[in-house]
Amino acid sequence: MKHAARKPGQGPGTSSQTGPKRLGLGDLGKLREAMKADAERREAQRVAAEAAERQAREEAEIFRTSVGNVQSLRQRDRVQPPPSRPEPIPVQSQLDDQAVLRASLSDQFDVENLLETDDTLSFRRPGIGPDVLRKLRRGEWVPQDRIDLHGLRRDEAREALAEFLRRCVRRGVRCVRVIHGKGNGSPDKQPVLKGKVRSWLVQKEEVLAFVEARNAEGGSGALMVLLRQPHTA
Repeated sequence: MKHAARKPGQGPGTSSQTGPKRLGLGDLGKLREAMKADAERREAQRVAAEAAERQAREEAEIFRTSVGNVQSLRQRDRVQPPPSRPEPIPVQSQLDDQAVLRASLSDQFDVENLLETDDTLSFRRPGIGPDVLRKLRRGEWVPQDRIDLHGLRRDEAREALAEFLRRCVRRGVRCVRVIHGKGNGSPDKQPVLKGKVRSWLVQKEEVLAFVEARNAEGGSGALMVLLRQPHTA
C-alpha cells in the first residue's frame, strides 16, 4: 500500500490546524491602557463618594450647631382634623315653602270678575293700561322663559307654577309663556288646567297681566304672562 507524501515540515505526529493565536506587543499595550483607564475611573468614583459623604457630615454638623440642644416631644399623638360634613338639607324649610305655595294659590278663588270680557279672558292688574294687553297679543313682549304643565296633576301644577314665577321674578324675567294645554288628551276633550292656571296667575302679585298666546306660540293652550320687576334696595 502506498502512503501519501508528507509536506516538508510535517512529521508523523503534527496536525495541519494552527494553535491559539498569541497576543502581540500592540495588543498587550492596548490591554494595559484599558486596565489603567478602568482603575482611574474607579478611583474618581471613590473620591467623589468620599467628598459627598464629607459634605453631608459638615452640613449636619452646621445644622446641629445652629439649632442647639433639642428634646424630642414626649406626646407623639397627632390630632386629626374632623372630616368635613356635608351641608345639612333644610328639609323643614322646604316643607314650609311648599306649604306657603299651596296656601298662596287657592282653587276656590273667584277670578271671573277680574278677567277682561273678551273671548280670551285676558287679565291686567289695576294700574296696568290696556295697551299692555295689546302689546302682549301682538308679540311685542318676547317670552324669556317658559313652563309646560302638561301631564302634571293639579297640586303638582300649582306648586310648579308658583315656584317658576318666583324664580323668574328673582332673575328679572319680564315675560314668560305658561303652557297649560288644550285638553285634547283628556277624556272629555276639555282642558283640565286652563281655568285653574288663570285663577292661580291672578292670585300672584308677581303677575301684572296675561293674554292668550298667539297660534304660533300655543294658541288657546298657553298664556303670555307679564311679570313685575324685582324690588331693588
